[in-house]
Amino acid sequence: MMHIQVVLFDGFDLLDAIAPYEVFTAAAMFTNQELTVELVTAEGKRMVKSGINDLLIPASGKLDVTRGGIILVPGASGSVYGGGADSVPAKLKRATETELSNMLKYALNTSDTLVSTVCGGSLILAMNGLLVGRHAVTHHMGMELLHATDAIPINARIVDDGNLVTGGGVTSGIDVALYLIERELGPRIAHAVEQLFEYERRGTVWKAVGNTPKEEKEIEVTIVAPPLPSMKGGLDNTFVGEWDTTLSTPIGKLSVLLNLFSEDGRFYGTAKQGDDVATLENLIIEGDRLQWSMLSTKPMRLNLKFSVSVNGDSMSGEAKAGRLPSSKLVGHRVL
Repeated sequence: MMHIQVVLFDGFDLLDAIAPYEVFTAAAMFTNQELTVELVTAEGKRMVKSGINDLLIPASGKLDVTRGGIILVPGASGSVYGGGADSVPAKLKRATETELSNMLKYALNTSDTLVSTVCGGSLILAMNGLLVGRHAVTHHMGMELLHATDAIPINARIVDDGNLVTGGGVTSGIDVALYLIERELGPRIAHAVEQLFEYERRGTVWKAVGNTPKEEKEIEVTIVAPPLPSMKGGLDNTFVGEWDTTLSTPIGKLSVLLNLFSEDGRFYGTAKQGDDVATLENLIIEGDRLQWSMLSTKPMRLNLKFSVSVNGDSMSGEAKAGRLPSSKLVGHRVL
């Protein structure tokens, strides 16, 4: 028996979830193996508001991560430009703040469970640090975010990383489901579903097996950063102190307490969010700006690069993750 659970959450994308649901349901008609498909949530049986015109879809039960089989996680639908509660990043982030995150973590560590995602579904896992070192794909607009969470983004329609199978943009849900049918039930069942739907699966499924493509060797260039300026007087002292800052991100404003200090002529620093303290790395002054990088775990796991300037007791600047839009930082010195 094979059981498939399609997870719904408030703001989910209809096509991400319903297209695979229909493909899996069709497969049940062609196989002698018992196959069940269910729409579930982390909370249990309820009506779930989709991201398309708030259309309500009923979920029949609670996600059971002890049951084995396949768990499929869709992405979200909403505004793709700017921030706000209706934006796709905000909806994905709200999904990570439910019990779903712990459930998916458990599922990824269970040998008889295969976790699959469509579109932004992989970002739900990535935002919680569940894809560190894993090969994955998402919608093309989220690939930089995937990289910033220390996943290994692969530009493919479908990526098979063992117990994790991820799909690209919205329509890839059909392809993901057809591939999972082929992988679990065989190509003849998958072909029968393709004929029924008059659809042929797109793209080569990427796996970390086989020969590695021959690529042009890149010239390695080692850049040695110049020594930091002396901290005795001058511009450098303008950054020293504790700074109460606010970082405006697409999923809301974050309060960060920065502590910048010097020792033996070099900059050091920490960033505190609640009870979590992160060390600032690679601090360097360029012109009138202080730059550093850090690994943030709240509101999601991201490698961020900061660039700030100071005017008296006021600080302003930005933080970036890859080529994602920058987030504005403002703050003031408290010590």
